Amino acid sequence: MKKLLIWLPLGLFVLVFALVVNGLIEPSDRIVRSAMVGKPLPALQLPAIVAGKPGIDTATWPKGKPRLLNVFASWCIPCVAEAPQLLKLKQAGAQIDAIAVRDTAAEVQAFLARNGDPYSRIGDDAAMRAQLSLGSSGVPETFVIDSRGVIVDQHIGDIRAEDVPRLLAALEKAK
Repeated sequence: MKKLLIWLPLGLFVLVFALVVNGLIEPSDRIVRSAMVGKPLPALQLPAIVAGKPGIDTATWPKGKPRLLNVFASWCIPCVAEAPQLLKLKQAGAQIDAIAVRDTAAEVQAFLARNGDPYSRIGDDAAMRAQLSLGSSGVPETFVIDSRGVIVDQHIGDIRAEDVPRLLAALEKAK
């Protein structure tokens, strides 16, 4: 019995080591999906962050046409990477609104000047309350809102060229 107890620490070490190696080889899915998909857009009232563009107010949200709601920040590197794809979506007829997270008016204006401006409205979410109410876990994220104001799809991360057709199809389906 004593011989078995001597090998117990080594056995436990091998077991823990195997679990760690397994976690490194096959990491779990760490993407946090929004629980709001399939539910109406939550009530949002965000002031405008850029002069000349309205903020986000779901009480006056345009109904009857699907749109994208992009959660972004000027300090976000993937947001810069997705900017050309958002411009392509706009050129294809997509209506795109945005929520600027923890940002300043000057930085957002500079971001838009450098990367283009695909947005109809941009709301200021300095405290991240709107982002959290959408179930968004980071930036960038894009939500497809149907013609009735229901969140029907979520794209996590930056939009890449191969994602544009899928988002356009989701907008078409959301009519």
